[in-house]
Amino acid sequence: MQNELLILAVKNRLMTALSIVIITFNEEKNIQRCLESVRAFADEIVVVDSFSTDQTKKICLDFGARFIEQTFLGYIEQKNFALDQATNDYVLSLDADEAISEPLALSIQQAKKDFSADGYHMNRCASYAGKWIRHGSWYPDTKLRLFNRKKARWGGENPHDKVIMQTGKKVSFLKGDILHYTYASIEEHITQMNRFTTIQAEAMLKNGKKATLFKLLVNPPVAFFSSYIIKLGFLDGRDGLLIAKAGAYATFIKYIKLWHRQRNLPPS
Repeated sequence: MQNELLILAVKNRLMTALSIVIITFNEEKNIQRCLESVRAFADEIVVVDSFSTDQTKKICLDFGARFIEQTFLGYIEQKNFALDQATNDYVLSLDADEAISEPLALSIQQAKKDFSADGYHMNRCASYAGKWIRHGSWYPDTKLRLFNRKKARWGGENPHDKVIMQTGKKVSFLKGDILHYTYASIEEHITQMNRFTTIQAEAMLKNGKKATLFKLLVNPPVAFFSSYIIKLGFLDGRDGLLIAKAGAYATFIKYIKLWHRQRNLPPS
């Protein structure tokens, strides 16, 4: 596999140029792995950083990435800002805690020969406390990450952003996985879950969404049943159970936080 990647890297200059865009903040433990994983096919690497205080900047500059510092605008807004810094039309957008598997790297190299589609989906596989999760709501977790930036933008609802293609554009699928190095421990998962549910509640309030008693009672068990039973999360053993229960709990907390924010709004 390594030899195939090296051969394709030599041919890279004859293909359509591809920019890698990454947003960062204090990612010294992850960013080197991410950068190394795209070395064989990247024509440009753009890192947009929210003024990290660790070694993130040094690692990126030593690797040869173009490093741009920008105050954090929100996940969607920051990623769209990063798209605008790329010099090539086709971009691969990654998070710092992600890396490209060798099979996906080969698929990207093949796609670069002509980029016959406007965007490309790919699966994402998560590592949870050292174990790869292959079922439940976390896999295949298909993402659209490689696309023509003139035909797509980041959208969705913070922090769960997604790439939205213009209507009628062609989208294809690439084999291989984005490798997502998520939480090293349950404690880390809980901390991040608390932060993300706050961001979600605030985004939902801003978008006019409401927390109701029905949603509080029904949505959490539905989230658990979907992840653990329908999507076969039980096949991941104890970790599958933890992820399903955490997903249900996060759903409940998100709506509780939204409910409290609704109650504190001034009368219209």
